[in-house]
Amino acid sequence: MSNQPVVPSDFNHHLSIDNAADRLQEALDVAGKISEAGIDLFPNMDHAAIFVDPPHLLAGPLKALGYIAGWDSRCYPSPVDEQDYINVPSGLPDGHPAAQKGWFRYVAVVHPVDQAARDQMLSQGYGNPFVHHLTWGIVPPDRQSKESNLDYANRLIPYAVEARNRIGAAIGEQPGTLIAALPGDVVNDPGFDAKLDGWMEGLRADDYTVETMQGGGFLVQFFALTGGRIEVALRVDTQQTFNPKSVHKISEDEISTVQND
Repeated sequence: MSNQPVVPSDFNHHLSIDNAADRLQEALDVAGKISEAGIDLFPNMDHAAIFVDPPHLLAGPLKALGYIAGWDSRCYPSPVDEQDYINVPSGLPDGHPAAQKGWFRYVAVVHPVDQAARDQMLSQGYGNPFVHHLTWGIVPPDRQSKESNLDYANRLIPYAVEARNRIGAAIGEQPGTLIAALPGDVVNDPGFDAKLDGWMEGLRADDYTVETMQGGGFLVQFFALTGGRIEVALRVDTQQTFNPKSVHKISEDEISTVQND
């Protein structure tokens, strides 16, 4: 593989998080298996999701490191464990020196809305803040300069499906739902349903979900480990951190603070 996955070399100098060392090592272990399966990853993680209360305990140190709080001017309601949380992303500008030290492209700063959510967040004993999950970015297929969104989707989605199959076999666990947020002109194409059946060949109907990517571009993601600890994502032509509908689906159905270690 051309890229060697890395984690932040100076993590502990900027953030004090009790479970970070275990999560980061687990992420490297999983990345090794993914790479051995022949899937090329970007060296830096796509994002980390970190639960915290109050948010400034995390957002402040990230700002000092160089992240821009509220990166895409959005917040994302996140119903985890039937409790309400809010995800406000911080983003690292392109070319920032922190990226050379292995820092994530984005950090989802996830905080509880009320006392019940805070109690649930703290009930598992991971600490405050705690790393919920880490997400590697899969290098997507090259896109031709004049290739339409639909033509590119015709290559990208089968590539993601194959990656999901290979990752599941390499890790020995059933991957989570493949969540594909696609440009509006792809989803609204008259022949979309027929094309989708071909793209998702071999998957059951409940193995994937497709929606329109707010703001355009492609964002395809799924969890590689049960309990929602390690995720992978394919991101193309979007600077938006997440897709709102995807975040709701992932938060409600794919993740929990109760994780299988």
